[in-house]
Amino acid sequence: MKKISPLLLLVIFCAVVTAWSLIRPFDYKVWVFEITAGIIGVAALALTYRRFPFSGWVYLLVGLHFAVLATGAKYTYAEMPLFNWLRDALGLARNHFDRVGHFFQGFTPVMVTREVLLRKSDLKRGKMLGFLCISVCLAASAFWELLEWWVVIFFYPDSGQEWLGLQGDAWDTQKDMFMALCGATLAILALSRLHDRSMEMVKRPSPTP
Repeated sequence: MKKISPLLLLVIFCAVVTAWSLIRPFDYKVWVFEITAGIIGVAALALTYRRFPFSGWVYLLVGLHFAVLATGAKYTYAEMPLFNWLRDALGLARNHFDRVGHFFQGFTPVMVTREVLLRKSDLKRGKMLGFLCISVCLAASAFWELLEWWVVIFFYPDSGQEWLGLQGDAWDTQKDMFMALCGATLAILALSRLHDRSMEMVKRPSPTP
């Protein structure tokens, strides 16, 4: 029996999660903005699959990250039900699901960056590789905050605080970027060996999945 490619499994999973997130989302405009980045990312992986198939480990992490994005798109990051329950049960000041989203903003992309640099450049495994991968993810996180700022200025000038989900936290932007930094750093420290083994198993795919 022919083995199903990890990309095909990823596409099927993301399609199911996207369909679920489209069922009565909190706000369709927010849904479009939040889910678009994930859809573009998966589409890019599909379009480049023949020339650059990633390791199965990367596809797994992308799937987990996409699920987080789709959940945030469906409920918004400030109103995710489970984290609303945790907020009330633990007496927290706010819903912290957006911190999970920003953690994955570093956790998954850092492995993508690491694989590209290891397979497409002369960089070797070591501290410099880890530093560069983490730096790329922190820069991407900062750019995302700028993108959200521009969206508010042009489309939601009268409801920026609500749209951004600041929830009254003046340091929300800085904490979001810190969570991305934590996610990227943890992934480099904890997953690099697993990632190396996964890359060794990558084979040139034959037909398109």
